[in-house]
Amino acid sequence: MDKNISILGSTGSIGTQTLDVCRMHGYKIKCLTANSNVELMEKQAREFKPELVCMMNEKSAAQLKAKLADTDIKITAGMDGLIECAVYKGADTVLNSVVGMIGLRPTLEAIMAKKTIALANKETLVAGGRLVTGLAKEYGVSILPVDSEHSAIFQAMQGSPRKSAVKKIILTASGGPFFGKTFKELESVTPSQALKHPNWNMGAKITIDSATMMNKGLEFIEAKWLFDMKNEDIEIVIHRESVVHSAIVYQDNSMIAQLGVPDMRIPIQYALTYPERLPSPVEPLSLADYGKLTFFEPDYDTFGCINVCKKAIEMGGLHPAAANGANEESVKLFLDGKIKFTDIAYLNGEAMLKAPDKKDFTLDDVLEADRAAREYVKEAVK
Repeated sequence: MDKNISILGSTGSIGTQTLDVCRMHGYKIKCLTANSNVELMEKQAREFKPELVCMMNEKSAAQLKAKLADTDIKITAGMDGLIECAVYKGADTVLNSVVGMIGLRPTLEAIMAKKTIALANKETLVAGGRLVTGLAKEYGVSILPVDSEHSAIFQAMQGSPRKSAVKKIILTASGGPFFGKTFKELESVTPSQALKHPNWNMGAKITIDSATMMNKGLEFIEAKWLFDMKNEDIEIVIHRESVVHSAIVYQDNSMIAQLGVPDMRIPIQYALTYPERLPSPVEPLSLADYGKLTFFEPDYDTFGCINVCKKAIEMGGLHPAAANGANEESVKLFLDGKIKFTDIAYLNGEAMLKAPDKKDFTLDDVLEADRAAREYVKEAVK
């Protein structure tokens, strides 16, 4: 199977695992992008020989250009370079794994360039859900989920040719490092404690989101856009082992789940090979080794971030964009030791409620809602 791929965010956790998959199957890498990790980008560029590389940081782009002066690789910088990689003619698939709102514009541009989108940047759908899904429909572009949960739902849905056969989505969550803790116990949590995820190896931002369970709230919003479900038909269940990656319930009440070891290379590969199934670099799952799998109701009182996201998508319009923007800012402040762990949900909720009630919005409106929410969080902390 010939594949020509652009990877946006190639030096992060998802990006490096995507390259593992591409290495195994001999896929051609046309473009790579990163923020500022020059050392790793040089290694990736020399191994995979892309035609175009973008570093978001201008200084890093200049350093990389000097290091790769003996190659024919074109080096670009900033948002213009990121978009150039997203629409690059030689690539048929764009895997977007950049972290944060920065991923929205390149996704929209890639859709208009009629690329297949393998989406690992959840903010794209959280903040710009209606814009993204509407544009994808208009241009006849597939959005293939890379998140393990949404990939699991997508895979389970292959069991029926009709979406109307699906009654409910079950979104599983690991519960993060603080499962079972009380709100009072969480008040004294440190960044180093919050960065210790029990099952997954992820970047700092996503790991904190998992600890606050904001991650699951954002995925709730994503699931609504990806699978066109009503809010009440999406259920969150805590599953500590991260083996059942999510499930769906059909109209006849039969449930189909996707299982596997907690390794992101399974959903990454499925997005790149869909609808084919190929050998994978991931070890097989042994149910006997696990012995038992457990499931619990989420603690919505302690982990208020889920409620913020549910309220945001219920209110609609720009409220999800504001919730997401506020969260990016509050996570940054927590990691810098400027706010408490429990302040994150409060700040996200307050900023979300202040978003303008605008149902028909543009990309500029989304970016403004994001900016205003971040500003609110910074001012509130001052």
